[in-house]
Amino acid sequence: MPEIKLKIKVFGDPVLRKIAKPVGRITDEHRQILKQMAETMYDDSGIGLAAPQVGISAQLIVLDIGEGLYKLVNPKIVKRQGKQSISEGCLSVPGVCVKVKRAKRVWVQAKDENGCLIEIEAQDLFACVLQHEIDHLKGKLIIDYASFLQKLRIKRKLAILRTKVKSCKLLF
Repeated sequence: MPEIKLKIKVFGDPVLRKIAKPVGRITDEHRQILKQMAETMYDDSGIGLAAPQVGISAQLIVLDIGEGLYKLVNPKIVKRQGKQSISEGCLSVPGVCVKVKRAKRVWVQAKDENGCLIEIEAQDLFACVLQHEIDHLKGKLIIDYASFLQKLRIKRKLAILRTKVKSCKLLF
C-alpha cells in the first residue's frame, strides 16, 4: 500500500457519526493504516486517534499517553469501575474542550496488529483515552457529553467547524 498522509476529519463530516466496521482478518493494509494513524496522531500532538477520524470505517485505534504506543484492533470495554470527570479535547473537534464523566478504570480486550488477543487494565488518563477512542468507533463525540450550558458555549465554535464541511446538519 502506498504511503499517504492521512487527514483528520473535523466536526461536521458525516464519517465521524458512522459506526466503524469490525476488522476480520488483520492484513498488511491494516498494519499500514495503524502505522499512518500513529504518525498522524504524533504529527498533530494527539494522544489517541481512531480510524473514523481519518475517514476509515474500521475498528482501529492508536494511543500513546507518554508510556508507549498502543495499536488496537476491535477494542471492546469488558468492565468499568469508578468515576472520573476530565476536561477532554479532540483532534476532530479542534478548539473545543468538554468535561466528560467516564469510568476511572476500564478493562479492554482487543487484538494487536499481529492478531494476538490482548487485555489491558487501564486507569485515570489511560482509561479516559481508551473510552474516548472507542466512542469514536461508535460514532460518538465529546460534544455528545456536553451539558446544555456547555453546548451553548461551544455552539459558535461548532458552527465555524461545520462551515468547513457543508454536508452535515448541526446536531443540537
